[in-house]
Amino acid sequence: MARQGAAIPRYRTFSGPSLLSQGFRPFFLVAGVWSALAVLLWIGWLLGGWPLPLAMPGVLWHGHEMIFGYLVAALAGFLMTAVPNWTGRMPLQGRALAALTVIWGVGRLAMALGGALPTTVVAVADLAFLACLLAVMGREIVAGRNWRNLPILGALTLLLVANVTVHASAAFGFDPRIGLRLSVAMFVVLIALIGGRIVPSFTRNWLVKRGHDRHPAKYGHGDQAALLITLAAALSWTAAPSSGLTGVLAGAAALANAWRLSRWRGLPTWREPLLLILHLGYAWLPLGFALMAAASFSAEVPASAALHAMTAGAMGAMTLAVMTRTSLGHTGRALTADMATTVSYVLVIAAAVLRIAGALAPSAASVLHAAAGAAWVAAFAVFVAAYAPKLVAPRP
Repeated sequence: MARQGAAIPRYRTFSGPSLLSQGFRPFFLVAGVWSALAVLLWIGWLLGGWPLPLAMPGVLWHGHEMIFGYLVAALAGFLMTAVPNWTGRMPLQGRALAALTVIWGVGRLAMALGGALPTTVVAVADLAFLACLLAVMGREIVAGRNWRNLPILGALTLLLVANVTVHASAAFGFDPRIGLRLSVAMFVVLIALIGGRIVPSFTRNWLVKRGHDRHPAKYGHGDQAALLITLAAALSWTAAPSSGLTGVLAGAAALANAWRLSRWRGLPTWREPLLLILHLGYAWLPLGFALMAAASFSAEVPASAALHAMTAGAMGAMTLAVMTRTSLGHTGRALTADMATTVSYVLVIAAAVLRIAGALAPSAASVLHAAAGAAWVAAFAVFVAAYAPKLVAPRP
């Protein structure tokens, strides 16, 4: 995917608010705020009976907003920072960036208050952001002739298709969970693809600086095979989550991704949480596939355990890892985790563990779900409190 040592982006002189100078600034901020707020609303609705005028049933709204609200915002912040670096083109700034952020926010309001709005209005408001993001990224990648990153456009297109599927399900009478599964599958593939580049690369750089002789293995044919297996398992799960084929492919994907992770020299990184969290985040991927395989062969393993290993575990930890690292590096700060950053990592891992425990222990599910939600909200509240001042302030 991204080529190491790619072109350095050119920045136009920008005299507006620092928050609108680079894409990661507003989108990492709103991603953190919405991640905490959406889960708080979900727990209040689920356990407290809060009467929310949601656009769809509560369980679907929760899944939709974690994916198309939080994860897509985090992805947008990453892409609008990375793509200018890959293409050498100037990043989106100022009013255009503000407009894109507002479009994202309108979608969130429509989904939260959609019970009082026409379904067409809700769908258009929600779908607009991904369509605009796809157009912006397409323009940059094509204009910069950065053909090796065309798969990014493919992933964004499939995410848009997945969201269209969710909204169209009510009108055409099919299961909206197909669209949600497709979106989760796309993020799983993106983590395997992008994580498989940045985790060993950042680890190698860190080990070299500290004089270690053993480094992560280089990307090779085995990694390519692992990615193909991961894609096959993710797509099979999307189409037929309980099938034997999905179980076999998921088991193979678990082994393939565990093998990849074992070659990246993660153990020495315990000294630096900013790097360790990338390894821990990726570790949820093989665990999630293992639970997926087990769920397809045994009714004793709930499918929600696998789902939340992928979402709360892999996606939660990896996005928080990337948001903190990118925010530090691109605001001119040292690439090391302070206490607040480390606490946010501990909390997001705890949230994933508690949520999976709730799936595996139905008798204690309410307590464990509440604890998981509280840990998740706290993780992103800490992130916002610690990183909002960095994101809104000029580079030192």
